[in-house]
Amino acid sequence: MSYPRPHFVREESWRYKRVKEAWRSPKGKTSRIRRSKKGWPPVVKIGYSRPKATKGRHPSGLNEVIVYRPKDLENLDPKTQAARIAHTVGENKRVQILADAKKANIRVLNPGLKKPAEALPEAPAKPTTETESEQVEVEKPTTQTEETEEGATEEAKASTEETAEKPSTTKSKKKRKSSK
Repeated sequence: MSYPRPHFVREESWRYKRVKEAWRSPKGKTSRIRRSKKGWPPVVKIGYSRPKATKGRHPSGLNEVIVYRPKDLENLDPKTQAARIAHTVGENKRVQILADAKKANIRVLNPGLKKPAEALPEAPAKPTTETESEQVEVEKPTTQTEETEEGATEEAKASTEETAEKPSTTKSKKKRKSSK
């Protein structure tokens, strides 16, 4: 597409809040937009459409193909097609698809991971020497801190119970029956 299409807006949408901008064809007998008067917004016409050769393509010029599993990448042509990972694909399979696409030099249109930090979890390293294992044991919390934490949680529970017991301050208005 060599030129940008105009922004088509509904007639009088700039004048009234109740009229939204979503395009509707003007049907009025004296409508200035329908008559294509100078100075008024353009009307949707066939002349604004894209060439048939580029219709339905991604703006990059490649055809989109939805990919559900890594095996689907085998049938793609990297010169004319781009992969779009389906929204139902999980994180592990998404990582596999991205790795395979990188090897095959296939463009992925939505490569982002939903949770990048959790995509490849790392296992914590185990201490290898005796001194490191002793340091880990020293860092464990003592029983005194556990008691204070329990006391703090008991106080928090008590305060939440007190607030739950209090009646709400909002007054409810009862409907009155009219006598006729």
